[in-house]
This record gives sequence, structure tokens and C-alpha cells, in this order.
Amino acid sequence: MRHKCWFFLSTFLFLTLTLSLFSGMACAAGQEKVLVLDISDSITPVSDDIVADAIAFAENDDYEALVITLNTPGGGLDETLDIIEQIAATDVPVIGFVYPEGTKAWSAGTLILISTDIAAMAPYTIIGSAQPVTVTASGSEPVEEAKIINALVKRATENAKQHGRNQTAAEEFITENLNLDADTALEYDVIEYVAPSIEDLMSQVDGVEVKERVLNTGGADITYYEPSLRLAFMNIISNPIVSSLLLLLGVYAIILGISNPGFGAELFGIVAIALGLIGTGFDVNIGALFLIIVGVILLVLEFQAPGFGVFGIAGFVCIIAGSVLLAPTDFPRNYTPAEFQRTLIISVSAPTIILGLFLVFVIYKVVEVRKRRPLFGELVGDSAQALDPIGNGQEGYVLHHGQYWKARSSGVIEKGDKVTIIEKDGVVLVVEKLEKEGELDK
Repeated sequence: MRHKCWFFLSTFLFLTLTLSLFSGMACAAGQEKVLVLDISDSITPVSDDIVADAIAFAENDDYEALVITLNTPGGGLDETLDIIEQIAATDVPVIGFVYPEGTKAWSAGTLILISTDIAAMAPYTIIGSAQPVTVTASGSEPVEEAKIINALVKRATENAKQHGRNQTAAEEFITENLNLDADTALEYDVIEYVAPSIEDLMSQVDGVEVKERVLNTGGADITYYEPSLRLAFMNIISNPIVSSLLLLLGVYAIILGISNPGFGAELFGIVAIALGLIGTGFDVNIGALFLIIVGVILLVLEFQAPGFGVFGIAGFVCIIAGSVLLAPTDFPRNYTPAEFQRTLIISVSAPTIILGLFLVFVIYKVVEVRKRRPLFGELVGDSAQALDPIGNGQEGYVLHHGQYWKARSSGVIEKGDKVTIIEKDGVVLVVEKLEKEGELDK
């Protein structure tokens, strides 16, 4: 009996220990986590700071991998190259994923994708269009300077070679504006995986060796990176459309402040311009600023004189032209396809025209009010009709242009008499009776 009890007790302890061991292993497996950084707009002067922060976050919290989801038309070349260097320098495996379905990673986004440790695309996504272009008055023109093209091609092909990818395709992205969908990119060895979701991609890469470690991402917890408040704010104002509009809004506010001082528009304008400059990384087209400043001077000169003439029109044209040049469409500051650059110009110039017309209307009304004769002066000499008996120390009301006014008179005025306004004393009109009907209503 004692041996049986000992047998059952040993069996129970063995099973308990085994279950605890497997439970601990399951918990350990469940603790694996993956960090996801979303780049879903233009690559701006703050994008590389956000990537650096996400990489540091992944390194410090021992994440299994960092997934960078890409849905971008491209962006600044300097920031792109900095991001590529950060990906190469970190010990954390970095997975590039063009996601979600139906999106794209063009130009700078393509360079980033082929530089990641693992490259993947969701179905129906596109990469490519990496030929540098600039948009001018005559249309879009490719950048053909051999020094620039050769440097970009060498960078792209070396990144592809480092990760065992198709170097010919990497070159043709830049020289031929090659575009590939997900299936073709997989077939041509430009990427390694096609996945409809992040969870599916993590299952596919589970067990892959990257940077001398074996990925354990199957069923890993997925955490989405959230930038700090400072970086989030910088990311908003560094958007090329937002930063350009902030600069222009600041210029318009200063014009309004100069034309109508005392309402704080100048202070708002200075703050807006400062934020716009910070958002652009202080990389501003000097010619554009010169045109805008000239436009401001011409508008201020126009509003000092009556009417809206040649100075005002010329100033308005200068500001619109400056706004078009202010949009970052030149390479390498903006490394995106020509179609996106044209959209960017329209997105900046259209609000500029609307805001400018509104500003012209507001200032015109302000100037009109300033030049108008005071209302009190207009009352004197006008005629009105008595609604009450007035005189002998008695005040009554008169009707003037549909408005009721309290009135007094040194003479006697009966109800219904026509009177002339000879003076205004506070809110009371001083009137006298019209002696002749022919003197009625000027």
C-alpha cells in the first residue's frame, strides 16, 4: 500500500513538473514580440529620426524584429540614405513590407525596401519609379547627370547584392523607371515573400536566419510603434504640403498685420513661418522666398493707395509663383515620381490662391471701412420723421433710414413732422423742424 501511494505521488509530481515545463515554454514563446513601424506618407526630414527612435526602442526592449511597413511615394534622398545606413548598422533584423494591399513604395521607398534584411510585399502592391526627376515650367524632366545616376545605381545594386537580390532590377528601377508588382518582384528575386498581412508574414519568416540569429516570429506579439509627442508633431509639420502652407499662411498673416495692426496677426505669422522653416529642415528655395517677399511689399504698397491696381496684381502673382517654387519638387530634396510632384505643386498652389483671394478681400474691406466717412458725420444734415411730440423739454423718437433714434429739439415738433438732424449728442439726436417740404430727404 505504501509503495502504491509513493508511485501515485511520484507520477503526480512528474506530470505536474512536465506540465509546468511545457507551460513555461509556451509562455516564453508567447513573450516573443515584433515591433511594427508604419511609414505611410512622404519620407521627410523627421522620418530618419523616427526610424532611429524605433530601432533604439526595438534594441532596448529585445524585440525579435522590426517591421517597417511602406506606403510612400518617396521623399528626401538624404533622409532615405540615412535610413538605409541605420538598417545596416543595427543588430535587430529589419523587415521591409510594402503594405497594405493596393499601395506602393516608389522611388526612395523602393531603395529602402531592397536595403532591408528581409523584403516582402502584400498582394497588388507596386515598387519602382526610382528615376530621379524634376518638375519645371515645361514639364517633368529626368535627372541625367552621370554623377548622380551612377551613385544611385551603385548604392541600389550594392544593397541588392548584400541581400542576394536581383541587381539588374535594382539598376533598372533607377535607369528605366522599372515598376514591379508583388508576384513579379518575387519571381525576379527582388523580394523574398508575398503576404496579405503582418501576421501571415511573421509565420512565413519564422525560423529564417538573419543577422546571425534565427527568427522566432510565429505567433509573436505584434506591437505598433508610436512616436513621442515631439516626433509626432515634427512629423506633421515636416510634411511638404503642411510646411509649405505654414510658410505661406505666415506670410499672409504678416501682410494682414501690416495692413491692419493691433490684432496680433503679425505674431501668428511669425510663429507660422518659424514652424514652416522647422518643418522643411530650413531647406528653403531662396528664389521662392525672394518672390514672396517682393509680393508682400507690392501688396502693402497697393493697400496704401486707393483701389486695386497693378501693384496688387503683380504682388499676388509673385506670391503664387513663389509658392509653386517653395514646394519641394527638386531632386535630391524630393525623390518621388513626376506625377506625385505635380500633385504636390497643385496641393500647395491651390490653397495659396484661395487664401490669397480671401486675404485680398479682407484687406480690401478693411481699407474700405477706413476710408468711409464716420457714421455720425453722415447723420448730420439728413432728414427724419418725428414719431412722438418733441420740444419744451420733452424728448421723443424719430425714424431715420429705418432706424429709431431718441431726439430732442429747442422748438416744438409735432408727431409726423419732418425734421433735420443738426447735431448728435451721445446717443441723442438734436433736430429741428423742416420749414419747407422741398427740403425733405437728401
